[in-house]
Amino acid sequence: MQNTLYKAFVVEELDGKFVREIQTLSTENLPIGEVLVRVHYSSVNYKDALSASGNKGVTKKYPHTPGIDAAGVVEYSENNQFNIGDEVIVTGNDLGMNTAGGFGQYIRIPADWVVKLPVGLSMKEAMIIGTAGFTAGVSLSRLNELVKPTDGKVIVTGATGGVGSVALSLLAKLGYKTVAVSGKESEYDFLRGLGASEVISRAEFQQADKRPLLSAQYAGAIDTVGGTSLENILKLLQPLGAVTTCGSVSSTQLNTTVFPFILRGITLIGISAQNYPMNLRQKLWNKMSDEWKPEHLLKIYNEISLTELESTLESILKGELKGRTIVRMID
Repeated sequence: MQNTLYKAFVVEELDGKFVREIQTLSTENLPIGEVLVRVHYSSVNYKDALSASGNKGVTKKYPHTPGIDAAGVVEYSENNQFNIGDEVIVTGNDLGMNTAGGFGQYIRIPADWVVKLPVGLSMKEAMIIGTAGFTAGVSLSRLNELVKPTDGKVIVTGATGGVGSVALSLLAKLGYKTVAVSGKESEYDFLRGLGASEVISRAEFQQADKRPLLSAQYAGAIDTVGGTSLENILKLLQPLGAVTTCGSVSSTQLNTTVFPFILRGITLIGISAQNYPMNLRQKLWNKMSDEWKPEHLLKIYNEISLTELESTLESILKGELKGRTIVRMID
């Protein structure tokens, strides 16, 4: 296999500080793996910004190339499941965390991390969905087991973010009546365009209430922020309601009582897309390319080049991004 030079967004630790720059690297230095992929698109996730900031809970060793998402074309494979020229998706597992990720024009990974791009989905669309949208898909898949569109309203927190915006679009497509929670009043029209029938301000919704139960208002919820928002959702769910939770931007702590669980029989479902089983992963990607394909994909993304990545990572840490941001990796 011929060694190839390529561009990558690299984070280095120098004298206790983390420096980020675009470097030229060689594929010979990529980690061991059965599949070499030429990356066409990646996407920007909160975890990428943490990795690029030197968060040792995400990335232990530097220099490192972040990027937990990648879509591209197979250039070499030692596994007969994949052929040269196959279009593929790689998300989750260790990509972009401690394995060189999608912010490089090449990645080399184990074959069991790779999903074939389904018919009906382009590489660009796959990255608009990305880990955030896939997380929304996993959340909806689990929520749909317990809460049906006829059961009542579903509330979505962090609604302008990557998970929240795709979740709203998916819920609307499946016929759910949705309520969006957002701290960005300027984006209320954007949320209504994704299918939200109602928008609530984050400040209003996150007001602490020490009562163990509140008036039941929602059949279900997709929570992306944790903290007080999740605590209030648990108190507001109808009997036999359910909430999925996948984020902790607000807080990692959950202060609540058992009353919503034992008096209303509600269900709290934890979501982890990173290690979602491969057999279920391929099935969900297939579904999201077909009957669950979000109708508003082209309304919720912004495309940047590798040179614009630095400022975009700063923006996501400040909570300034909305929807999804994809990175064009091909020259």
